[in-house]
Amino acid sequence: MQVKDLATLEGFVTQTMENGEASITDAYTGDLLSDVMGNAPSESVLITIQAHKNTVAVASLAGIEAIVICNKRSTPPDMLQAAKEESVAIFTFEGTQFEASCMIA
Repeated sequence: MQVKDLATLEGFVTQTMENGEASITDAYTGDLLSDVMGNAPSESVLITIQAHKNTVAVASLAGIEAIVICNKRSTPPDMLQAAKEESVAIFTFEGTQFEASCMIA
């Protein structure tokens, strides 16, 4: 799967995508950023409710290619700017993390 394929999933709304051709080989669902940093595989998509720029920083450190923000949370401008700078795609999804995870699997 490539990052751009996430944009085709029902309910996934692209907020920023600088790296559409990047490969995604795994997914990780979590909200505790220290856990994400230590356990999320590189070339993955992070499914979370953590909608702030620190999430982008963790994603960048872990080699995560995309973030899906769930539960109708909005993405603040500073998060989107950080994502553009780090080439981490951001999508929003109104459903739950469980629903997003099932759609990506």
